[in-house]
Amino acid sequence: MTLHAENVTWNRGGALVVDGVTLHPEPGQTVGLLGPNGSGKSSLLRVLHGLVKPTAGLVTLDGVDLVSVGRRRIARSVASVTQHAETDVDITVRDIARLGRIPHRSGLGGDTATDDAAVERALAHVGLLDQAGRLWHTLSGGERQRAQIARALAQEPRELLLDEPTNHLDIRHQLELLDLVCALPLTTVIAIHDLNLAAMYCDSVVVLRAGRVVAAGAPSAVLTAELIADVYGVAAEVTMDAERGYPVVTFTRSG
Repeated sequence: MTLHAENVTWNRGGALVVDGVTLHPEPGQTVGLLGPNGSGKSSLLRVLHGLVKPTAGLVTLDGVDLVSVGRRRIARSVASVTQHAETDVDITVRDIARLGRIPHRSGLGGDTATDDAAVERALAHVGLLDQAGRLWHTLSGGERQRAQIARALAQEPRELLLDEPTNHLDIRHQLELLDLVCALPLTTVIAIHDLNLAAMYCDSVVVLRAGRVVAAGAPSAVLTAELIADVYGVAAEVTMDAERGYPVVTFTRSG
């Protein structure tokens, strides 16, 4: 089992932002959430994480309604990384990663040795072990994202939710970050704008418009010129990279 959404709807302040979405990621899959700004990608991730209660429908974790699952149990299974992770406190990279151990601590504290080992593994996985003592303000954008992923990995989750993690990163760091994420033995749902990156890295994609799913499936089946024109309102040519097996989107200038 994994994190599932069944016909989920969420009204925020009277506005319908998620509208009847069903999502069944396969264990270990990387699922991309696509769609223009305001399509409901970030809102759906909030519902999936249990940060907000759906107006209708059901989100389940291992078949259990997320509403009835305690926050600590959710945090032991589901981790998230937002697109604008910031802190007013200038803490070290290691301390950021250690925040991921909070769900595993009891009122009497935690197993320090177990926590230390989990933090070390997480930092090593994202390539920041040698920089564990650096302060937050000295990190580049890519390093900050990797530190936040280390925090999420230190939670030792089975599910990872990422909200546009490649925003504001240069191409090299976008590729490095997605290489890292997709190599993780986790079920990952990632909101992402770049259609070519989604095609390269996602096992399946879900395209949203005005909170509703308009297409879902393998990138090669979903990312067509017709869908891109319909959902995004732009002209594009879609070809298949035969060697790598994923579609490549080339946009046409409007001027």
